[in-house]
Amino acid sequence: MSNEWPKWVRDDGSVVSCTEKVKVMAENFDELKQIAQDALEDGLLMEVSEEQMRKALHELVDQLINPYNKI
Repeated sequence: MSNEWPKWVRDDGSVVSCTEKVKVMAENFDELKQIAQDALEDGLLMEVSEEQMRKALHELVDQLINPYNKI
């Protein structure tokens, strides 16, 4: 399954162009998409509301912590 992911940019707006970094980002997002799709499908098969599943997935992303946050 091939996806068109966005061009990745730094905080200053410059494009992340290192081929290896872009490849790792694509692999990570491909995996995340598949895991999220599997979780959605499992929830639906267990009769969980689609709306609730989507909301829970959005909340999960909102709860992610940046361990490199610049103070």
